[in-house]
Amino acid sequence: MQEQTSREIRSTLTTDGDIEISIASVPKPIPAENEVLIRVEASPINPSDLGLLISFAADLDTLQISGTGDETVAKLKIHPALMGSMKPRIGQSMPVGNEGGGVIEDAGANAKELIGKTVGLAGGAMYSQYRCVPANSCLVMDDNTTSAEAASSFVNPLTALAFIETMEMENHSALVNTAAASNLGQMLIKICKADSVPLINIVRKPEQVEFLKGLGAEYVCDTSSPDFMKDLVAALVTTGATLGFDATGGGNEGKLPGQLLSAMEIAANKKAKEYSRYGSDTYKQVYIYGGLDQSPTILNRSYGLNWGLGGWLLTPMIGRIGMERFQKMRERVAREITTTFASKYTQEISFEEMLDPEILKSYAKQATGEKYLVLPHK
Repeated sequence: MQEQTSREIRSTLTTDGDIEISIASVPKPIPAENEVLIRVEASPINPSDLGLLISFAADLDTLQISGTGDETVAKLKIHPALMGSMKPRIGQSMPVGNEGGGVIEDAGANAKELIGKTVGLAGGAMYSQYRCVPANSCLVMDDNTTSAEAASSFVNPLTALAFIETMEMENHSALVNTAAASNLGQMLIKICKADSVPLINIVRKPEQVEFLKGLGAEYVCDTSSPDFMKDLVAALVTTGATLGFDATGGGNEGKLPGQLLSAMEIAANKKAKEYSRYGSDTYKQVYIYGGLDQSPTILNRSYGLNWGLGGWLLTPMIGRIGMERFQKMRERVAREITTTFASKYTQEISFEEMLDPEILKSYAKQATGEKYLVLPHK
């Protein structure tokens, strides 16, 4: 007899200023005529998931656990100064999980041919045992692809590919990427190597330099090195990179985005034919696409007046790229999901383990090289 219910992770902000993470049991969804029912078998914990699951306003030092099994509840206090920005979600029990992989168990009348297929998707509410989604939102994988391999087929792969699209659309010719030892950073190295795009990788530990060079990275700069700026400028002179993507939002004591712009200006001036009090006429752009560092972003404006610093988000970027090109990106991900876009995980965990205090604190740290995969049926 098939299951008639589906368990899922929920996050609720209470009127008392607590984030409560719990396991809910809901009716198993039934697909409409253009929908499919997916048995979700794997879903990663990405930094973008933590913004809803825990919220970046929560104080991990206040973590308390009550109950056991399906009755387990993790509770964290929101920093009082940040409650104002959280008011719209007070009292809402919100499902979590941006992406995942699974097998199509059932389908509506117009999608029956997909039953039995392994798919990846960014459907939201993916920390669920079962999800109904429009059939056209699924990325159908090759028959030998597992759900775990398909689980991270959207957020990181499409972000990395969209960096290249952004570079081309905005008339740059090379890239700088921070937190480059991450899963996304490793994918970007492989893409740039295959597509002959010069890439400068920024890391924060000497061992990460060696690791990335082992993957084939040509330019790797370590923020912990006393020669960081010197090395960065040298790489920028060689590559001509004028576009940077920063996952930290701060990094290096909040100075990293500004350091990227400053180094780009120094590199540009090394090629300038004459002095200008307004700085070089080379346009320099850094996009912040993550918030791994919650400290303030510090800008010491030493890079002239021809520059930009802004936020970057995948979803609106897809709109700029257009559906035809976006579909080609998706097809590339499906073809290379076990090579270029393969993800590595520190640990595979159940719903109950997601609420274990030590595990929760570990994935909440967003440490480079530590990625968790949730198995809803474990």
